[in-house]
Amino acid sequence: MAQDTDYPHRIVCMTEETTETKNAHGEQWRIVGISGFTVRPAKARKEKPKVSAFTSAKIDKILALEPDLALGFSDIQADIAAALIRAGVTVKVFNHRSVAEIFQMIRVLGGMIGCEAKAQSYAASLQTGLERLRTRALPARRPKIYFEEWDDPLISGIRWVSELIEIAGGADAFPELAAESLAKARIIEHHERVIEAQPDIIIGSWCGKKFRPERVAERPGWREIPAVANGLVYEIKSAFILQPGPAALSEGGQQIADIVDRWAESIQPGSVNRESASA
Repeated sequence: MAQDTDYPHRIVCMTEETTETKNAHGEQWRIVGISGFTVRPAKARKEKPKVSAFTSAKIDKILALEPDLALGFSDIQADIAAALIRAGVTVKVFNHRSVAEIFQMIRVLGGMIGCEAKAQSYAASLQTGLERLRTRALPARRPKIYFEEWDDPLISGIRWVSELIEIAGGADAFPELAAESLAKARIIEHHERVIEAQPDIIIGSWCGKKFRPERVAERPGWREIPAVANGLVYEIKSAFILQPGPAALSEGGQQIADIVDRWAESIQPGSVNRESASA
């Protein structure tokens, strides 16, 4: 099949969700450079030059690839974007921080590369998956979930994570913090706030390092928390939940739902319709 070069076809993806999205569209041939944090798809990590991180990039290496489009994310990459714009590169920086905005990113990106129909179909399939999670059989009471994005200082989950918790049948322990886009605004300065919240489940995803449930249990006073007392402390790897893209909408949401189902079974065996949950 002839490759369409009427649209951008030498694209640098400075965060992994755009790489994964273009791969899902069958348009991975357009990608000439990726983020060093990319793990999905594995083939892209193996084959494509790694030219950026979250807050830094190899500008000379990017320019050597002669991109006709560079894709970034949020204020985190504003300085990188400015440098590339000054060098004459066309840059699109997405700022998607909610489930709805992730879907918008998928559709807009498809339109930018001439693949609107593919993007609409892919977004619809992801939406169907989320609806399946939302409508599966659930216990009468939603478990309260504390999602920890970082451990020192404590940082709670961002908006799309909070929304996925709700979709999966849980209740975010700190929904008021989830509305804050910047991590520094989601810092929980006093550990007592988490103890007072008494979450039923704790999910950790420490971006860039392995989550350690035993360290959570060792925090002063935390053994009083139901999640710790009942051994309901889990990790979801950051690649599945902390990138605002397809992985979060699929694997991330499903992993949260599986954890909610395990909690429901622990308090009332047989309370969750497993066939419905896995259909």
